[in-house]
Amino acid sequence: MHLVPAERAGLRTIDGHRVCDAIAAVGEPDHVRTWADRFSLLADPGRLALLLALHGAGPLAVSDLAVATGMKDTAVSQALRLLRTAGIVEGAKDGRIVRYRVVDERTSELLKHCAR
Repeated sequence: MHLVPAERAGLRTIDGHRVCDAIAAVGEPDHVRTWADRFSLLADPGRLALLLALHGAGPLAVSDLAVATGMKDTAVSQALRLLRTAGIVEGAKDGRIVRYRVVDERTSELLKHCAR
């Protein structure tokens, strides 16, 4: 049980080798937090719909995303702000229009599974 932290070393285990495998699978707390944050962004149906639309259709403007998802423009803008801050989407200006696209590869991989 070489991976068990000192503060948990005295606790009773059934399969010590599996406990070490489980600790290795969980990994660093910062890594777990990063994925938990990503999943919390995807847990909102509106944000997930926006991401699926962007993943499936490519770069889209706020008004087009609103029509595609049935959301209001303001709700789309707020959701995109959160997704942009998290580094999941990025906007590219084309004149007065900003078109958004998914830029985070890990999120793109998750969306591939959601779209099936």
